[in-house]
Amino acid sequence: MSDTHAALSVPAGDRQSSFTREELIACGEGRLFGPDTPRLPIGPMQMIDRITWISASGGAHGRGEMRAELDIDPSLWFFACHFRGDPVMPGCLGLDAMWQLIGFFLAWSGHRGMGRALGVEDVRFFGQVLPQATRVTYQIDIKRVIARKLVMVSGDGSLAVDGETIYTARGLRVGVFDGANMLQPGSAGTKAAKAT
Repeated sequence: MSDTHAALSVPAGDRQSSFTREELIACGEGRLFGPDTPRLPIGPMQMIDRITWISASGGAHGRGEMRAELDIDPSLWFFACHFRGDPVMPGCLGLDAMWQLIGFFLAWSGHRGMGRALGVEDVRFFGQVLPQATRVTYQIDIKRVIARKLVMVSGDGSLAVDGETIYTARGLRVGVFDGANMLQPGSAGTKAAKAT
């Protein structure tokens, strides 16, 4: 593992287990874990208001889990444009939130570099988030952490609206790259990501 990908040595029991919106914004700005760790998006693309639980153990696979929330309000930006007269939260934003959470798990675990979504095996939508909803809850169960040439986490996720699960995603993958290994045609990072 290169120095760029080296994890910070913070014992799992000493890590913070919940995060406020302000702390998530700080993560997006590179102030929470440091400027060289994976960041959350900022502004309207940050699809998480708080992380209520994060752990390096537990979950469905015993390798870690996360729970997070997004407060729903009819004034959220996507309701005005998706769709006019038929407002619904785009399913891709819920999927992106799950990738955001796995990227956060990488940063929280101490990995350095830039986080990038690498794919998902299976996604299912069987409900929708409407403006009259109150809260979206995300659950992420970490399946695997790879820390070799490519640092990558895979996990399974679900999205519930007001307590009812409406999306599931299996095999979500997020990797951490240094500038030289970014996902570009022919790069070492692209080759490593394809091999996983």
